[in-house]
Amino acid sequence: MAIQSKISRRMSQSAIIQAIANYGPISRASVSKMTGLSKQTVSEIVANLEDDGWVRTVGQTEGHIGRRAVVYEISPTAATIASVDLGGTKVRVALCDLTGVVLSEFVEATAAAGGRDVLQQIARMVRSIASSDGNSFADLHVAVIGVPGVLDPSSGGIKLAPNISGIDQLDFADELRTLLDVEVFVENDVNLAALGEHWMGSRGENENLAYISIGTGIGSGLVLGGSLLRGSSGAAGEIGFLPFGADPFEAQSLKVGALERRTATDAIIEGYLARSGKQKSVLEIFDAATAADQDALNTLNDAAIQIARAIVAIVAVIDPTTVVVGGSIGARDELLERIIHHAERCYPRPIEIVKSRLGNHAALAGGAAVALSHLHVSLFAEGQKGAEISVPAPKIEAFKAKMS
Repeated sequence: MAIQSKISRRMSQSAIIQAIANYGPISRASVSKMTGLSKQTVSEIVANLEDDGWVRTVGQTEGHIGRRAVVYEISPTAATIASVDLGGTKVRVALCDLTGVVLSEFVEATAAAGGRDVLQQIARMVRSIASSDGNSFADLHVAVIGVPGVLDPSSGGIKLAPNISGIDQLDFADELRTLLDVEVFVENDVNLAALGEHWMGSRGENENLAYISIGTGIGSGLVLGGSLLRGSSGAAGEIGFLPFGADPFEAQSLKVGALERRTATDAIIEGYLARSGKQKSVLEIFDAATAADQDALNTLNDAAIQIARAIVAIVAVIDPTTVVVGGSIGARDELLERIIHHAERCYPRPIEIVKSRLGNHAALAGGAAVALSHLHVSLFAEGQKGAEISVPAPKIEAFKAKMS
C-alpha cells in the first residue's frame, strides 16, 4: 500500500505541476477542476511545492464575485538548465531558467584539437555560464548537448561527425557527466533544431514538421505526431546520404554523402571555382549572386535544385505540414527562393517551405525543451517510468532577448 500511495502521490504532483506550468498563473481551485484531484490534495501538494521554492504566488484572481483566490506559477529562478550547440566552427552555450527563458549565452570557436579538448571546453563554458551574472552552479540540474553527428549507444561516441576529430572515440555523455556532475543528454544538433522549431510553434504549432539544415553539411530533423523520429539507429534524417547529387557509388559518397557533396559549403565553393576559376567564400559567392554574377547565380541554382529534390523526397514519404529551412546557408533568402521554386516544379501539391524563425539558435531552443522536460520529470514525477511533462515554450522574443 505504501508503494501504491507513493506512486499515486507522484502522479498527482505531475498532473498539478503540468497544469501550473501550462496554465499559470492559476488558482488551486482551477488546478483541482483541471486535474480531477480533490481540493485538499491540490492544496497540500501546492503548499509543499511553494515551500520548496518550485512554485510561487503571483497575486489573486480578479473579476470574481466573493472571495478572491491566490494564483500560482512556476518559479523561474528555482533551477537552471544548460543547452549546448556544438558545431564544427563554434560552440554555443545558453543558460535557461525553469521556464525556458535564456539568462545568458556564451560563444567560442570550437577547440581545434577536437576530442577530449572539446569535452573540456564544453565543461568549462557550462560551469562558467552557470556561475555568471549572479547565478549559482549549484542551481544547474541538466545539460543537453547538440552534436553534429549521431550518438552510438553502444560506445557513447559521436559518429558521422567528420568536422570534429576524435569525438567518435569518447563516451561523450558519460565523460561530460563526470566533468560537470550533473545529468547530461546528447542529441543530434539538427534533431534539436527540429524540436526547437516545433516547441516554439513554427508557423502554426505543427505536430508534423521537417527541419532542413544547410551549412557545413546538410541534414534534417523529423517531428511526427509531436515526437522526434530517430529511427532504429538514431540516424533518421541523415539526408546528406540520399543517393543523388554526386555519384552515390563513389567512395567519397560513403564518407560525406552524395547529396551533401553537391549542396553544402564545400560544394558551393567548388562549384563556383569550377565555373569561374575564382576562389571565393560562400558569403562572397552570395554577394556575387546579388551583384548578378552569372557563375554565382548558376552555382546557387544547382544547389537549390538538389535541396528541392531532397525536400520533395521527404514530403513524399512522411507528408509533413511544414518544411522549415535553416542553417548558415539554408537561411539565405537568395537560396530559399530558388528551393521553393524548384520544389513546386517537381511535386503535384503545394509544400509549405519556410525559413527558420530561430536561426542559429534553433538547436539551443530544442536543447532547452529537452532539458526542461527531463528536469520536470525528474523533479516532479521523481523519475516515474513513462511520465511525461510538456513544458510550454517562452515567447521567441523572450527566449532570444539575451542572446548574441
